[in-house]
Amino acid sequence: MNFGRQRYDWLKWKNTIQEELKSLEKRSVFRPIVQTPPNVKPVGYKWVFVRKRNEKNEVARYKARHVAQGFSQKPGIDYDETYSPMMDVITFRYLISLVVFEKLDMQLMDVVTAYLYGELDTDIYMKIPEGLKLPETNTKQQDMYSIKLRRSLYGLKQSRQMWYNRLSEYLLKEGYVNDPICPCVFIKKSNSGFAIVVVYVDDINLIGSPEELSKIAEYLKKEFEMNDLGKTKYCLGLQIEHLASGVLVHQSAYIEKILKRFSMDKAHSLSTPMVVRSLDIHKDPFRPRQDDEDILGPEVPYMSVVGALLYLAQCIRCFTVTCISLK
Repeated sequence: MNFGRQRYDWLKWKNTIQEELKSLEKRSVFRPIVQTPPNVKPVGYKWVFVRKRNEKNEVARYKARHVAQGFSQKPGIDYDETYSPMMDVITFRYLISLVVFEKLDMQLMDVVTAYLYGELDTDIYMKIPEGLKLPETNTKQQDMYSIKLRRSLYGLKQSRQMWYNRLSEYLLKEGYVNDPICPCVFIKKSNSGFAIVVVYVDDINLIGSPEELSKIAEYLKKEFEMNDLGKTKYCLGLQIEHLASGVLVHQSAYIEKILKRFSMDKAHSLSTPMVVRSLDIHKDPFRPRQDDEDILGPEVPYMSVVGALLYLAQCIRCFTVTCISLK
């Protein structure tokens, strides 16, 4: 926090901190400060600052999170289940094709502080955050006090599952059917058509006719504070452009990002960038390592490059599959 005050953009971070504190108070996350029960070790906390980027890799907004240090939680005592289903790239690509084939609309909604809506199923105590006043007592006894959490908080092991359970119950109550194969997809049929709700943590994609999208958006806003981001333009690293003839899906921003990450953004482009292989095993650049050759050190992030290219190949099925298979 002290380091952030010295930054040129501190005022923007300060505003996001105030917004986060207001959200914590509005959601009634904290209970009154109490003495810590015996044999209970309160979890710590910290502030996490993130700059959210749009489909062009530009800074869209600043985000601050008051995060619990869930690594100190003990399984079976502080939490039981942590799993929460999430939409994968293959499912998302199929839904995009469905939008084009059925001539539907796709709308993106962002849930403000989604995790704070989840109800905790266990008693969690946290160290007293800065700014909260202690009961009238000696300040030297501060370690004897903690604050009990009423709702889930970012950083807790079970927070993601608590949020999913809350959202799932709310949608099922309205008549949506949960897909058993992909639990993050909810479908509702009506006389006027159908609506699909696709959940990816706090990003919710709505698919259907304009009338159905209007209905489900209003229904969600009754329970959760949400931002309407309009037509889906960026999700799961995919850039989506809505054209008159269909939908264009690409990852130009992600490609530029990984090129810059691995210092290849200044490299000269070629029409055929792949290294030509040789039938002579001694001249083949992909031959097995010889005994007198050194192993690549940590200064060559080979595995990170392969992982980044694999994700790119999985999302848009480009030629990188061939390049990776040669390694």
